[in-house]
Amino acid sequence: MLQKILCVDDDPITLMLYKMVIAKSSFTEEIITAKNGQEALDYYDNLNVANDFCCPELVFLDLNMPVMGGWEFLDNFNQSEYDQFNKKTKVIVLSSTIDPNDIEKSKKYPMVIDFMSKPITKEMLEGLKERL
Repeated sequence: MLQKILCVDDDPITLMLYKMVIAKSSFTEEIITAKNGQEALDYYDNLNVANDFCCPELVFLDLNMPVMGGWEFLDNFNQSEYDQFNKKTKVIVLSSTIDPNDIEKSKKYPMVIDFMSKPITKEMLEGLKERL
């Protein structure tokens, strides 16, 4: 079981469903949510200010969000100022469409370990438990 994960998605219903499926799967002890990439970066910035390096081990990241989308989040999170986090945190990109170009683009980011189709399912989480 993971200690902490972060779910980043602009749809509150999707976030609620993720929390339910993740909780039922005993996948993590704590689930943090953010409505967009900027909120996710702000979360990491707050951890940094508090000198709290107990960051999420896994991020489920949507691509298409207002304010800051998933690609912008990854571009920022890949910067050296987030090294204390991005070296420990793995990212799974979740998308409602599986575009081969997006899959290839996601491979440019060292923290991205997979590109999966929405929604999160119990079976998906069982497979991830074995890999992580």
